[in-house]
Amino acid sequence: MRLVTGAHSAVFLSPERSVGLCSGTANSEFGSGPTLALPSTLSRSSVPPAFVHRITKYDPAGRDEHGSYRGAEEAVSDHGPVEAAYLEAVSAFAEAAGIDRLEIREPSVTGFVHFGAQPAVEGHGLSGLFPADLTGYHDGAEVSLEVALELIRVMLREQGAWCRLEAGDVFTVHVGWDQYVYVGSDRPCTDAVVRTRELGLFAEPLVASPYAAEPEVTEAADEGFWASVRTELATRQGLLLEETHIVNATRWHRLTTENLNTVRAGLGPRALLAVWPDLQPDVGAVLTALPSEWHIEFVWETKDGTIRDVTVDETQYQELAALVADARAARALSLYTDERSPLLQAVLPDSDGVLRARW
Repeated sequence: MRLVTGAHSAVFLSPERSVGLCSGTANSEFGSGPTLALPSTLSRSSVPPAFVHRITKYDPAGRDEHGSYRGAEEAVSDHGPVEAAYLEAVSAFAEAAGIDRLEIREPSVTGFVHFGAQPAVEGHGLSGLFPADLTGYHDGAEVSLEVALELIRVMLREQGAWCRLEAGDVFTVHVGWDQYVYVGSDRPCTDAVVRTRELGLFAEPLVASPYAAEPEVTEAADEGFWASVRTELATRQGLLLEETHIVNATRWHRLTTENLNTVRAGLGPRALLAVWPDLQPDVGAVLTALPSEWHIEFVWETKDGTIRDVTVDETQYQELAALVADARAARALSLYTDERSPLLQAVLPDSDGVLRARW
């Protein structure tokens, strides 16, 4: 067993749990990937691009009658010429579409489980692209085509970060399982298709990307939401705020009437906010009440005031007790959707009041 700690979290992972719950193969490709205050100039409507191509290294001649690939190509990046060909092909499509900047949407990093055939790396592969605290890697952040191509490289290598790259309804790039890349454009990009073939890859036309976003209706964290927070604070004296600004990257805040405005001012762009009852001062009682099985998320405040969280199962409770021996307060939260019910939940809108995050 190994203990992995970070600035805001600590997670127990046994070796067998450090691999993905599932891994794809080149035989089939389905599923979906796992967001500054100012709204992006690239944001337009949610209409998907009309022309979508699946870029692959898999020769259609190597597929059987069911469409499953049976050739010799590996379903991982070669970290070499084939990977470079993918990036050049995407660049050709971007040039044909007149795109030199893209918007990061729904960014995520490796969490409790790493999905992928290749192991995650420290820093999620984002070192050199973003600071250690991942400032600038958030929903709605605009990046140059050069940075976008490096993000695609990280995703092809399955290093621990994933996001959609979009320019409104004009251009999209989605990286899927097994070295499949989906490029959408509002124009045919015929020259880019030809260039992709010259690079030794294939650009197969599709109706739509299987990774197209499916936004859910979400409440905006507007003044009404914050009024509800103040009402809860007046009743409870304290609250616990869960701030998720990147999938699998959560920050925790203990809220009081006195610090509410300060905490609010420091929240990340387009963050998903969940308000829970405050941490309990009797840490021993929280440990005693842990369920006899299943995983739980344990949140605690250290003696220096830092709030951390850990995901554990019933086999790790003894180590958990040692880890939180000096904790000031704690709370256990279920990881299961039907049991995870915060007091309040909402998403930060942009500075113009419009909610654009797609949590």
